[in-house]
Amino acid sequence: MNAKPLIIWLVLCMIGPAVNAQGFAGLGTTAAEGFAQPNPDLPLVFPRDHGAHPDFRIEWWYLTANLTDTEGRRYGIQWTLFRSALAPGEAEGWQSPQIWMGHAAVTSARQHFTAERLARGGIGQAGVSISPGFQAWIDDWDMAGDADLGQLDITAAGTEFSYTLSAHTQEPLILHGAAGYSVKSTDGQASYYYAQPNYHISGTLRLPSGPVEVTGMGWLDREWSSQPLSQDQSGWDWFSLRFDSGEKLMGFVLRRSDGSVDFRSGTWITASGTAQPLPPGAFQAEPLTQSTVAERQLPTRWKVTLPDRDVSVTVEALNPQSWMDLSFPYWEGPVEVSGSHSGSGYLEMTGYE
Repeated sequence: MNAKPLIIWLVLCMIGPAVNAQGFAGLGTTAAEGFAQPNPDLPLVFPRDHGAHPDFRIEWWYLTANLTDTEGRRYGIQWTLFRSALAPGEAEGWQSPQIWMGHAAVTSARQHFTAERLARGGIGQAGVSISPGFQAWIDDWDMAGDADLGQLDITAAGTEFSYTLSAHTQEPLILHGAAGYSVKSTDGQASYYYAQPNYHISGTLRLPSGPVEVTGMGWLDREWSSQPLSQDQSGWDWFSLRFDSGEKLMGFVLRRSDGSVDFRSGTWITASGTAQPLPPGAFQAEPLTQSTVAERQLPTRWKVTLPDRDVSVTVEALNPQSWMDLSFPYWEGPVEVSGSHSGSGYLEMTGYE
């Protein structure tokens, strides 16, 4: 469910202690009153829905990629732009109720570099436009390309890294859930959710050791909502897995505040690019190995099963220390897949105190 509404909501912690006290549970509160809500009877429309939706409370444009260099060493990158609204709608200048946050990372087997940007909407520092082409930006970080997202150029930089990448695909978008309407709880909370999991990527990573030429595959997630979680949901584990067979699997597990599983969902993507929503509870993810990460115990090796598709795989972090130690920390990093299917992907884990 990639999509990180939790992180977006926590941007509001900058506004004051009343928001801060709600913590992870904020996505299930009545703070969404007055904002638009997803409607299963309103279909997604492109390229319009590649742009921002300021009447909804939270939104993101989220790219991850599994890359290798010329010597076969593996890397992962993340580029994310989050939007969070203090009130519905848009306004000029400092009257804008929109808050923007950018996250970027580069991960290898031994290193994990992160960076963050924060901005207020309405003053040109950050935003998303869809005409004449697509562009998402915050400060000097940029993801821009054609109107249908078939081609993108991506740049970001931190104090210890930067990257310049190009992505292209001719494959169709994947609509999760019911034609893009993705349910997140038994209470019926939902989001609009689609993805482009088929980018071919090439470019340069600039690391302390020098420039690295890389190629690989990328996965763009797009999601927006106003209250996507129920009151007792506190975090999730999200998987985007690309198998060498050409098939793909997106799955997520939502957890209650006591750590127990509350809700599971996902999408099976055939080698030909057809999205097939999974039945409730079909996606299973069981932690196998815990690692000490930022003074926390986090599962960095998992057993993922999907019996109806004969999937039984081990999902293991390339670098267990892929902790996003930013204003609102979480775990995000590349993974390797072995077992009934081999491949690679990304894992995100939120809500681990």
